[in-house]
Amino acid sequence: MVHESTNINIRKFVDSNIIRKFASVMFIGEYSHSVDEKKRLAVPSKFRGELKNKVVVTRGLDKCLFIYTMKAWEELASKLGTLPVGEAGTRSFTRLMLAGAVDVDVDKQGRILIPDYLKEYAGLAKNVVIAGLYNRLEIWDEKKWADYKKNAEKNSDEIAEQLGKLGVY
Repeated sequence: MVHESTNINIRKFVDSNIIRKFASVMFIGEYSHSVDEKKRLAVPSKFRGELKNKVVVTRGLDKCLFIYTMKAWEELASKLGTLPVGEAGTRSFTRLMLAGAVDVDVDKQGRILIPDYLKEYAGLAKNVVIAGLYNRLEIWDEKKWADYKKNAEKNSDEIAEQLGKLGVY
């Protein structure tokens, strides 16, 4: 027979591990950083524990870059691998994401190296913004991010209506 306090302790352990697991994979916030002369970018310290020592950087949408944990990348790549090859749109999107991807090490100072082809794709200058978007980080050129955000804020009522139709908002 299991003692009641043992049940409570097990429940607390399981609940705290579940909360920690889900809380640790949520990237949120907006952080200004700069790319150094060696093309390295410091990842915000609050994200480094989840990213561990290796991440995947790839072309994102809207001319930004996406950063994924290895686990999140494996899940996404697996889904992309099941898309129908016979459809031009899925081929194009899969190529954009997979062919543009590179796995990079996170050094001891929490920096990642951004390859030239990805810097050029996103038009990254020295100053960038790293935005947390739940299961990924996005890297934006600072000016492009400001323009994008200004436009999104201008259209926030319309966006909220669309999300409401989807049952999200």
